[in-house]
Amino acid sequence: MRLHVEKRAIRALGIAESFRKNSTNAVLAGVVMRSDLVIDGVAYSTTTVRGDDATDAVIGLYRALDRNDINVIMLGGVVISMYNIIDLDRLYSTLSLPIIGVTFEESEGLEEHIMRAFQGEKAEMKLEAYRRLGSREKVILKTGHHVYIRCAGTNIRVAKRALNKFLLQGAVPEPIRVARLLARAMLKYAR
Repeated sequence: MRLHVEKRAIRALGIAESFRKNSTNAVLAGVVMRSDLVIDGVAYSTTTVRGDDATDAVIGLYRALDRNDINVIMLGGVVISMYNIIDLDRLYSTLSLPIIGVTFEESEGLEEHIMRAFQGEKAEMKLEAYRRLGSREKVILKTGHHVYIRCAGTNIRVAKRALNKFLLQGAVPEPIRVARLLARAMLKYAR
């Protein structure tokens, strides 16, 4: 599916997570938002902290919404829940929707952290999944703030336009910002 950001109205599914380091699971929240910034749907899922189920959790969250009008998925990070890595290419090929993974901080990379957190075959598997993500691209948004993005099913130029379409202030697009708030609230509620 091609992302037509020039259309007046598009819908994004923003996904973000929240977890406690000593927990076994993280809360994943998804927010469907129209480009006029009206919230149009919400769904939840969970991922395993330090696990390998993030891609399946995103797919499950999308399918739980049972929507055919979502134009793009915006992820608040692609390495979530303590190195639970989202496979962007698998996500795109499964859902046939453009995927934009957004991070907000500069980083030297996570390879050393992964090697310290895992041993043996598990470490090698995590490193391979991380390397498949490829490098991030720095993008300057209409607010003057910058983010780092990885894409599947679209290119950097179109992804930047999509992010700007959902940006009110700062660097965090509204679908991701609201999803993050909902994930944190659900985690706090679940205590």
